[in-house]
Amino acid sequence: MIVEENVMKDNPRARIWLRLAALYFAAGVLLGVMMGASGDHSLFPLHAHINLLGWVSMALFGLTATAYPSVAAGRIAGAQFWMHNIGVPVMFGALLLKLRGVEAAEPVLGIASIVVGSSVLLFAWLVITRIGEDSRDARAHRSTGLTRPVVHPQMDSCKAPSSSASPTG
Repeated sequence: MIVEENVMKDNPRARIWLRLAALYFAAGVLLGVMMGASGDHSLFPLHAHINLLGWVSMALFGLTATAYPSVAAGRIAGAQFWMHNIGVPVMFGALLLKLRGVEAAEPVLGIASIVVGSSVLLFAWLVITRIGEDSRDARAHRSTGLTRPVVHPQMDSCKAPSSSASPTG
């Protein structure tokens, strides 16, 4: 028995989160290699932010949305997605400028940080309200008498059918 097959096909937001996470992972590694090769580690704060807010956070968003699709559904989840995906690159650009001595980037960095922080708090709210005993899905399952997630039987291709008829005739 399996819970759901091809969950990623049914959850485009989770798929996008994971793809973006992979891009930020590559960017973070590339920046780290460049810093190591040059000996200039002045962009370490940017490297850390790319890895944590890009790679790690977005991978966790995507994996959570894969395991619990309700976390990625609806307008609130859409707002969280866009807040994070607009705020993060703006934050990274402003942080790069600030680290290079452009003080005028500080207000933009502050605003982008608030947007990103708000998106993380919104994600936490989505997880708390949509996963677990007190979630909307759990209450709906209890009201219909279901106590466990719906599972779909799948025949193992290596086993003979469970009917009494012989497959050879």
